[in-house]
Amino acid sequence: MKEFSPENIRNISLIGHGNSGKTSFAEALLYTTGTTNRLGRVEDSNTISDFQPDEIERKISISTSLLHCEWKGNKVNILDTPGYSDFTGEVKCALKVSETGVIFLKAAEGVEVGTEIVWEYTKEYNNAVFFIINKLDNENSDFEKTVNSAKERFGYDVMPIQFPVKEGIGFDSIVDVLKMKVLKFSPESRGKYIEADIPSELKSKAEELHTQLIEKIAESDENLINKFFENGTLSESEIQIGLKTALKQRKIFPILCASATHLIGISSVLDFITDYCPSPADIGETTVKLANSTNNVQLKFDPNEQPVMFIFKTLAESHLGELSFFKVYSGTITSGLDLINQFNSKSERLSQIYLLNGRERKEIGKIMAGDLGAAVKLKDSHTNNTLSSKALSVIIPEIVFPEPVISMAIVSKSKGDEDKVANGLHTLHAEDQTFIVKVDPELRQTVVSGQGELHLTIIANKLKSRFGVDVELVEPKIPYRETIKGVCKEAEYKHKKQSGGRGQYGHVFLKIEPKPRGEGFEFVDAIVGGVVPGRFVPAVEKGIIEAMEGGVIAGYKVVDVKVTLFDGSAHPVDSDENSFKIAGRMGFKKGFKEAKPIILEPIYEIEVTVPEEYMGDVMGDISSRRGKILGMEAHSHNQVIKALVPLKELYRYSTTLRSMTQGRGIHKQKFAYYEEVPKEIMDKIIADYEKSKTEEEE
Repeated sequence: MKEFSPENIRNISLIGHGNSGKTSFAEALLYTTGTTNRLGRVEDSNTISDFQPDEIERKISISTSLLHCEWKGNKVNILDTPGYSDFTGEVKCALKVSETGVIFLKAAEGVEVGTEIVWEYTKEYNNAVFFIINKLDNENSDFEKTVNSAKERFGYDVMPIQFPVKEGIGFDSIVDVLKMKVLKFSPESRGKYIEADIPSELKSKAEELHTQLIEKIAESDENLINKFFENGTLSESEIQIGLKTALKQRKIFPILCASATHLIGISSVLDFITDYCPSPADIGETTVKLANSTNNVQLKFDPNEQPVMFIFKTLAESHLGELSFFKVYSGTITSGLDLINQFNSKSERLSQIYLLNGRERKEIGKIMAGDLGAAVKLKDSHTNNTLSSKALSVIIPEIVFPEPVISMAIVSKSKGDEDKVANGLHTLHAEDQTFIVKVDPELRQTVVSGQGELHLTIIANKLKSRFGVDVELVEPKIPYRETIKGVCKEAEYKHKKQSGGRGQYGHVFLKIEPKPRGEGFEFVDAIVGGVVPGRFVPAVEKGIIEAMEGGVIAGYKVVDVKVTLFDGSAHPVDSDENSFKIAGRMGFKKGFKEAKPIILEPIYEIEVTVPEEYMGDVMGDISSRRGKILGMEAHSHNQVIKALVPLKELYRYSTTLRSMTQGRGIHKQKFAYYEEVPKEIMDKIIADYEKSKTEEEE
């Protein structure tokens, strides 16, 4: 197998809004380079990239696929990412290990919400970026409008270096303003082109764009701007070096043309990737942290240094076990190599390492710095773990995944499947760290959280297809809290039981009063003269805590109360710890009901990002959810609405928001505080609790 050094590797992520043609383009790259002999189609469910059952059924990408091909002596690693925001974590995984992000725009629709999301991610990871306006064969294609929308959204460093001779039906030729040639493609050419002179009617447009490009390249570098002023232009080599440097430094964002399904523009994009996109060697160094230290060091993409690799994605294969996708940040990874996982200090042996093209694996002996590969059956290593040699203990900065925006409870349809469900959920979280599992002992529910309703539906499907368990997704219970607004000065309870032999006796007087929100529980022993013997006082407190845990009026945990034990009595024979525990529990419940009990609900702070035209609808919807608008601020071409909304009202909010804004609205949410529930809602919660208790007793 051919080996590639860092300077001959290009790592690219195909990113953009859903249905912009990323998977079709990946298929076209493999076909044009001769990596495959047939051109798969998303519509026919036979692409190399989308091979998982849910992807085949839904005809969308759900997981990032790792592919590779060779062009002009360079290895191009391709990460084909999902476009739907439910699977946004997959995009972050890919951009973390790519030097270049390739953003796809549909020629008819232009910039969409998914485009804006991935653009922000490229800023986070400082990726070089170029755009591909795809689907230029579409009859509604509008190249100029799409270019203008990209410039408007992402700035005037966005520059077309190609434009179509004719767009829409019949699109088959591209004017390349770098080469100042027309690139002609034909169905028989397998994605390759022949060069021709630019027609006279397009010459002035090409020359204008060529001049603008040279000026932009000159502006990106002080030496080049001086040469430009001296000579009035730049030489061919200066243009090439200048464009490559400006692309790496995010000073220019070129636009190229394509129709992936008709193989138009494919080889010219490959030329651009290999000629201008940065290699790992061009990036040079990565800042990493020394293990067990706060100090940073620089790591070079050098095959001769100590080996360091980072796992950026995990995929569980039923017949194979866990497949760990990794990037080599230093040294050379070989099969049989022993490395230390810096996350848990455990040793891992890389028994087999592979190159991937979708589900197809090819075993390989070594993978050099800068390259991507996969390992199987690592015992204790998962996504975000750094593995390195004993001689170089460093940690690659982790991928920061987005917070969940939706939570649902998961219920097994068959009794006895609980262990299978738990194992399946654990495996699926290891694969996808934007999917969170929490077993809530208070609410006695397993709550799953993710990036959208489709995300959680796919998880439920995987549990059935891969782990053989059928589950239902239901609305999760709300972790309400109970507390009081008033004071019960004297709650007396006497527990007295006589049934032959030794009886039971515990007698207490309690004062119950509220504490400021968030201050928790306080117990005060104010007994004087030993009327309640000291050895029984902890039992009283224990009984009160038991009552608080189980709730009094609606079955929810009691918070923020102060209870004072100030009087009582004991029997010399019949009193024991259990009797006083019962007296404490029942006395607390009695007094709590007399102290103006209320129910508190969790309030969440949300940030909703929407285009301005949807602001009125979104704000009206927030108000209908008992929300309080805190303020608004402009962010790029969108508005960010900040509000406080009860958690109860946020169930399936992400789905509603997307529907209301044609998929262009996104939101983040985080817990803020607890607040008193309105009386009519409190009465309903209590009534539902009483009804469920009655049903249980029956």
